[in-house]
Amino acid sequence: MTKKERYQAFVTYFSEAFPEPQTELNYSNPFELVVAVVLSAQCTDVRINKVTPALFEAFPTPEAMSQATFDEIFALIRSVSYPNNKSKHLIGLSKMIMEEYGGEVPEAHADLNRLPGVGRKTANVVVSVLYNQPAMAVDTHVFRVSKRLGLVTQTAKTPLEVEKQLVKHIPDEYIHKAHHWLILHGRYVCLARKPKCTECKITHFCRYWDKLEVK
Repeated sequence: MTKKERYQAFVTYFSEAFPEPQTELNYSNPFELVVAVVLSAQCTDVRINKVTPALFEAFPTPEAMSQATFDEIFALIRSVSYPNNKSKHLIGLSKMIMEEYGGEVPEAHADLNRLPGVGRKTANVVVSVLYNQPAMAVDTHVFRVSKRLGLVTQTAKTPLEVEKQLVKHIPDEYIHKAHHWLILHGRYVCLARKPKCTECKITHFCRYWDKLEVK
């Protein structure tokens, strides 16, 4: 199977099986999404969805969160990973949104990337989820699954290298969906330690499956 055929098979299967994939983070506006994605770094969406309701009730806007104290934020997010840094990031990004963007979450990737705690991956998530822009956020699931399927080369050692290969071969109109396809497949089927290959529906174009000695 050529790389082109593998990508075609990937897009064909998922566009039919999961035509409208969505993030599993709960949010109701752009500010809430940015906060949720920042919190989700190295933490599960399930955990974040348990934390954010109280956080958003206490600090529903950038203005409110910009005036919060470290201790107030920390008390509400202490169960997530790296709560110290994330508390500082949430206050910092809220202040920047108020001071430099008139209280509105910026739409441009470069502007989002300036916000404290918002790196390239987080900015990619926000622009793809909110605006359907062709941005590919590469987390651990995307990194693992794209390599196992054979969509990217094994020599790709960084998230950026994986991102570049994926966006090169996936049609622009599917990139924002492909991000979710890879994440959800990695979260529920192509598990890190013990992938559920016998339950998987896409072994027909999976390089990892092709190489398994026992099937």
